[in-house]
Amino acid sequence: MDKRFDDAPASSCAAGGMGRRIFLVRGLTLAGSFALAGFPWILAFAAERRGYKLAPESLLPPDIRRAPEGVREAYRFAIANRDILRYIPCYCGCGAEGHTSNASCYLKDQSTTDRLIFDRMSLN
Repeated sequence: MDKRFDDAPASSCAAGGMGRRIFLVRGLTLAGSFALAGFPWILAFAAERRGYKLAPESLLPPDIRRAPEGVREAYRFAIANRDILRYIPCYCGCGAEGHTSNASCYLKDQSTTDRLIFDRMSLN
């Protein structure tokens, strides 16, 4: 039987020594304090490192700017990452409307970076 941790008498904790349980509680409390103090910073860092870029919201037309946040973010993603979305097929059945890829659900195929032509299908 391994007695490495049980060699010290129980009275040594009461006499000023730090028991394992107290050490663990104090360590977790300290770590929790640091985590809570840094929580806003951690969120900001995570948002910065989300792994994809978004176009500025100012590029969106007024009707899309009034859409829910998730919809606006999808359009902003489509503007900034159109070259990626062109390789992703659309599965919503909009091929009958002339959509050639997932990018077409947000921007019309004839759209250019200088002249954005939005498809409103994703607003619904």
